[in-house]
Amino acid sequence: MFSKTLRSPVLRTAVRARAFHATPRAFVKVGDAIPDVELMEGSPGNKVNLAKELKSGKGVIIGVPAAFSPACSESHVPGYINSAKLKDAGKVFVVSVNDAFVMKAWGSDLDPSGKSGVRFIADPALSFTDGLDLSFDGSAIFGGHRGKRYALLVEDGKVKEAFVEPDNTGLNVSAAEKVLK
Repeated sequence: MFSKTLRSPVLRTAVRARAFHATPRAFVKVGDAIPDVELMEGSPGNKVNLAKELKSGKGVIIGVPAAFSPACSESHVPGYINSAKLKDAGKVFVVSVNDAFVMKAWGSDLDPSGKSGVRFIADPALSFTDGLDLSFDGSAIFGGHRGKRYALLVEDGKVKEAFVEPDNTGLNVSAAEKVLK
């Protein structure tokens, strides 16, 4: 996880470049703790900490590269919202490197009634995403660093199973029908 001094995109890029050459990346793995960082839900003032939310019990964290993008909006997240197995998944969160207002609008668009219980969480500074080592340079498509597409099954604050797309944005291993077995 990066300190507050590394929130600058220039410094973060330099550190990532150094880390890339020094050691192989160590993406999130089974047994890892959920990063203890503040995120946003609905507005910048509404802070959420997924480590605390998922400290006990089970849940799912769905990571997407971008709110309102085609695969995220048409397949990935709706697959979870419409799954009959969602009710047995525990607390469910969708996390994206977007601002809180975008995530609120996207959640309202995908689940207007809010009946699914899926919560849409903003990680605008990449603090959660970097804590999981799941960021990538998406500048060519998204204009900057983004989070890989993934799904994490969480139990008692620890990753029980990790489903991370090997190409960052594809929709194969993290689809609802493969995760919510």
